[in-house]
Amino acid sequence: MSTVELTKENFDQIVSDNDFVLIDFWASWCGPCRQFAPVFEAASQRHEDLVFAKVDTEAQQELAAAFEIRSIPTLMIVRDNVAVFAQPGALPEAALEDVIGQARKLDMDEVRKSIEAAKQP
Repeated sequence: MSTVELTKENFDQIVSDNDFVLIDFWASWCGPCRQFAPVFEAASQRHEDLVFAKVDTEAQQELAAAFEIRSIPTLMIVRDNVAVFAQPGALPEAALEDVIGQARKLDMDEVRKSIEAAKQP
């Protein structure tokens, strides 16, 4: 599956309609972003059951601000409407595969329980 361009208009629907979304926050002027792009695209070909999406931080400044993106590229993984991973920096292929594998193994019921527990005073 090729990557999807996320905008403030389609972001909520794409994230809500899909169980597992990998989001690459990037900009065209960013060298590390350009280096990471082929790694991200290759992973999208290997993991056709997942949604791979990109947010151009220059064109979508409101989205970048909403997620407090301070450094690009930043990779975020959203599972069942919960951000389970967010890290700035271009990942090498092996590290990206490792992160995807770890995110796949998460027990989302446990994740939600720990989020609720963290909200308790």
